[in-house]
Amino acid sequence: MPSTTAWQAMAQSPLSFLTSSWPWRSVAYLASGVLVGAAAVLVLATGLVVGVILLVILVGAAPLVGVVLSSTSVATVERHRLRLVDHDQLPNPHGEPAAPGFRPWVATRLKEQVTWRELAFTLISAAALWWLDLLVLAFAFGLPVLTFEAVDRHTWPWAVLGAFVLLASPYTVTSWAGARAALARTFLAPRGEELGDELREVRASQVRMLDSFDAERTRIERDLHDGAQQRLVSLGMSLGLMRLDVPEGSPLTERLTEAERQLAAANRELRSLVRGLNPPVLADHGLVAALHDYASRFPVPVAVDLELPGRLSRQLEANIYYLINEAMTNIARHSGATHATVHGRYHSDLLIIDITDDGHGGADQSAGSGLTGLADRLKALDGRMRVSSPVGGPTLLHVEVPCHFA
Repeated sequence: MPSTTAWQAMAQSPLSFLTSSWPWRSVAYLASGVLVGAAAVLVLATGLVVGVILLVILVGAAPLVGVVLSSTSVATVERHRLRLVDHDQLPNPHGEPAAPGFRPWVATRLKEQVTWRELAFTLISAAALWWLDLLVLAFAFGLPVLTFEAVDRHTWPWAVLGAFVLLASPYTVTSWAGARAALARTFLAPRGEELGDELREVRASQVRMLDSFDAERTRIERDLHDGAQQRLVSLGMSLGLMRLDVPEGSPLTERLTEAERQLAAANRELRSLVRGLNPPVLADHGLVAALHDYASRFPVPVAVDLELPGRLSRQLEANIYYLINEAMTNIARHSGATHATVHGRYHSDLLIIDITDDGHGGADQSAGSGLTGLADRLKALDGRMRVSSPVGGPTLLHVEVPCHFA
């Protein structure tokens, strides 16, 4: 089953979202965030005060180290809490100590970059996030209660405002929960060097597999262009020479005309196939131009709105192009859509692409659809994919790919 976040759930139809568990999961996430944040404030404040006092008499290092290490517990709780608003599990990036015992464990943790990122997240959580959680919950639910209790003939407009706030509260709470979870992932997700050896090898093998696919695609394109396509051209010339030898009015003239017509159709299909395998516009003009070219030939009307600050690497451009190509092919084959859009922007080393269509929806990765191939390609690129496809549509495919521009 494709993973879903609170943000992606909001892209569903209003009825589907409001009757789902996502608003309640978001409330639970923020409410528990208030408790965790308040506890973090207490622990950090106590550790800092004790550490500073004892530092004066030269024994304060231990409490200060304890403050740093306590952030790992806050981060562990946060990784578990994230499952409330994001079905993707966030792995623990901490490594195993070189030797058993408390001192090697402390030494290992203090050397790891993730420990200091966890400390930064804990400080931000204690200083701001938990009371922002409380503020959002108070605004979404506390304000309507106060306005309803104080309503009379002079203050009824406030009651109307409270009703609107209450009706919007599922979206208010879920929006902040999604933003908060995204921030937590930024600090707590493992970096490349923190991944386990086995996982690094899996990703490396996926990248090698994509490279081999691209190399094989290039070879097929070259063989078709230099082999089959040239043979068809030669066959066309032979048919033209045969026409010169056939007397005018001969029954063979009509058959030669039909053969030439079918040969021209086969040549057009082969040229289209070759261009799709390795489009020259992609190599010459980049990803944006290639997608516009592909959309212009697509059987379903597609609006492309993609802005990039420059050219990506050739390999990454090709992978993203074929990823979008495959997603659009799924739209043409399975969605019954009459219109589709491709919207992409680059933000902070992350290319975010949303592909939507107005088809009948119901796309399910677990059913072995084309979404499985998209997910495999994205894993090799260290990307993420979210799908919102309620029955009846519309379908939204949200893709995030880490990338860098020169």
